[in-house]
Amino acid sequence: MWVLLGVAVVVVGFAARLNPLLIVAAAAIVTGLAAGMDLLATLSVLGKAFRDNRYISVVWLILPLIGLLEREGLQERAKALIGRLREATAGRLLVIYLIIRQLAAAVGLTSLGGHAQMVRPLIAPMAEAAAETQAPDLTLAQRERVKAMAAATDNVGLFFGEDIFIAIASILLIKGFLEENGIVVEPLQLSLWAIPTAILALLIHGARLLLLDRRLAKAAGQ
Repeated sequence: MWVLLGVAVVVVGFAARLNPLLIVAAAAIVTGLAAGMDLLATLSVLGKAFRDNRYISVVWLILPLIGLLEREGLQERAKALIGRLREATAGRLLVIYLIIRQLAAAVGLTSLGGHAQMVRPLIAPMAEAAAETQAPDLTLAQRERVKAMAAATDNVGLFFGEDIFIAIASILLIKGFLEENGIVVEPLQLSLWAIPTAILALLIHGARLLLLDRRLAKAAGQ
């Protein structure tokens, strides 16, 4: 039970509002020492864990970068770009993004997109600008609906596209679940059967996006 001292260190450290990095490092060292490891071995394990998972930290570098770009006017520039394209509509723009997102996910590029790095700073502002071109007097509810559809487009494209990629975790999860219930299938079979579902998702959500265009045009009296 002494190894649980590391949990106590975390609780006390956060309660005292200390530096989170120092708290986690101290908790790891306390846990290692309490488990009977010497200090050098504990530091070695901690360093190995950091080295093996260092790529995870790279993801967090994207967030401040996007924040900096937004502060410097990324959303405004995206809106201005779409605003100059008179033929662009919110629905058409999101249909194009849906196709790109789904195809990218189908070949394993699931990180090519996402709410934080793509939808909020680029796709949603561009769709909103296109909607303003269609209906200059957009209400707050209409703006929020366009943003929601932009987020939904990313979800649909990723969710139904990634199952086509044979090495995705969801395929392996489905394979394991089926085998536990006596159904033996190959990952390739699951990937192939995911294609019709992805096509239907593309058609159904694409129709919803085009229906959004009709609603915006109706709201503008066109």
